[in-house]
Amino acid sequence: MRPLLPLLLGLVLSLPTWAAIRESHGYAQFGVLKYPASFSHFDWVNPDAPKGGTVRMMALGSFDTLNAYALKGTSPISTANFLQYGITGLNEPLMVGTDSYDPSGDEPASSYGLIAKSVEYSEDRSWAVFNLRPQARFHDGKPITAYDVAFSYRLLLKDGHPQYRTHLQEVKRVDILNRHRIRFVFKRSGNPLLILRLGELPVLPQHYWKDRDFKATTFEPPLGSGPYRITEVKPGRSLVFERVKNWWGEQLPVNRGKYNFDRVNVEFYRDSHVAFEAFKAGEFDFYIEQQAKNWASGYRFPAVERGEVIRAEIPHQIPTQTQALFMNTRRATFAERKVREAIGLMFDFEWTNRALFNSAYTRAQSYYPNSEFSATGKPKGAEWLLLSPYRKQLPARLFTEPFKMPQTNGRGIPRDTLRRALKLLAEAGWKPRGQRLLNEDGQPLQFEILLVNPRLERILQPYAENLARIGIEANLRTVDRAQYKQRLDQFDFDMILLTLPQTLSPGLEQWLYFHSSQAKVKGGKNYAGIDNPVVDALLDKLLAAKTRHQQVAATRALDRVLLWQHYTIPNWYISHHRLAYWNRFAFVTTPPYTLGLRTWWLKSSETTR
Repeated sequence: MRPLLPLLLGLVLSLPTWAAIRESHGYAQFGVLKYPASFSHFDWVNPDAPKGGTVRMMALGSFDTLNAYALKGTSPISTANFLQYGITGLNEPLMVGTDSYDPSGDEPASSYGLIAKSVEYSEDRSWAVFNLRPQARFHDGKPITAYDVAFSYRLLLKDGHPQYRTHLQEVKRVDILNRHRIRFVFKRSGNPLLILRLGELPVLPQHYWKDRDFKATTFEPPLGSGPYRITEVKPGRSLVFERVKNWWGEQLPVNRGKYNFDRVNVEFYRDSHVAFEAFKAGEFDFYIEQQAKNWASGYRFPAVERGEVIRAEIPHQIPTQTQALFMNTRRATFAERKVREAIGLMFDFEWTNRALFNSAYTRAQSYYPNSEFSATGKPKGAEWLLLSPYRKQLPARLFTEPFKMPQTNGRGIPRDTLRRALKLLAEAGWKPRGQRLLNEDGQPLQFEILLVNPRLERILQPYAENLARIGIEANLRTVDRAQYKQRLDQFDFDMILLTLPQTLSPGLEQWLYFHSSQAKVKGGKNYAGIDNPVVDALLDKLLAAKTRHQQVAATRALDRVLLWQHYTIPNWYISHHRLAYWNRFAFVTTPPYTLGLRTWWLKSSETTR
């Protein structure tokens, strides 16, 4: 027996100890979950909200596919505000709370089990096991199993939108342990964010998709697993969702008090003015206002005065999306940082805000406005320590002065700013000749601003006129949505105005937005074509953050470097929801991190249990 003791001891020591493995009903990237395993519902919902009735929604734009997971085509969820309604045809994910599908209302970086009843993971975050609920079903009644999870992972990795390849790239392998247990083994340990991203994995039905072309567009509603199913489709024009009777997830703590309407009708409008007139006429129930001018002066109609329409400004603590004019550095025009800075100096936000927006907005001074991730003042503490190794690769001013966007008095670009812009352009090789700026080859400095919304023309035309004052020709071009998406996916543009959604816990999406590996990925989100080793290094630091403090410091450092490289011209933001709705609804409260329309219910007698 004695020779066997060393062997047995070695085997025991090689196995993971129970102390090194955790199992929980949810997962918090940093710290502790707010809600215990015994929780029955979230604090900001009415768990006994009455079910029933029909609600009418509006979507701006159109759609040419119902497959939201592939690159080809435009799906309904990619239209403005659609996800805020909380009604989609998407498949349920393993967990909810950190994705746009069903965001947390009162926690910044926590998720709770949905298809997965629990998650196990090693203390060093080198693997995770999801334990599935046996009662989870697709709409055809077939159970959701670990085989479907593994199939979804492989299908999205191979044929899904490029964002999935980035989200899933750190997975080394997937092991099916049994029908209701699946393990993901990671390429490296110490990545607490990856478990959250895996929890967001939508679980697709293998038996439905295995003989279909996943990359193709389709108007056939794919087989789902959520609280609603699509029952009527008018291509590009309207959708009808109906609540699934006896839905398997209805009584789960994460769902109690949500999804209270029996039927949801969604009409698609190509013009926001037409849509607003339809709202005033009572054609649909909610209107999320995007235009400051209309919010200030467009709601003086009888239904508002009678109290039939409620106009609400609802404060929130959601990191505001990055909205900016993105310069495509793949183009020679924008390859030089001094040129980008000069072009940014010519945008007069103060005039735009006063003359066009009724002074409703605040100028964005960050890629992460309205959040603790904004780089303010001069770098210090942990942020300074992250930046200091790259002193030779960064502008000296980054360390000695705060980043500030140019300001005017709202009456035009001052002469000092014009001189500064021309000096920067001259240093980059662009010299005035007549009414134009030419380089040493005699080529003029000119570019196109690609738009999809014609209403943006009135906002950007004054900017184009400011550029013309110093000899730069900027042409506005508005195209239809299909052409816009095609050009966007191919990075076929000079400058473009768009937004990047931001989260309560920055992570892999920042890699999609800014990492050099994404600069040539067609359909990717590195719109500016950023290829910067310092940015790449800071993204590595961000993804490796083990505490909230480290995450904040890394994001602030990243923000500062991006700002000083002038890849974009930051626009504006507000820190509240602008929502108008017909006075037919009730709700408990609006939590700080989501609008929460999925928890509202009809207060009239048309609701039935």
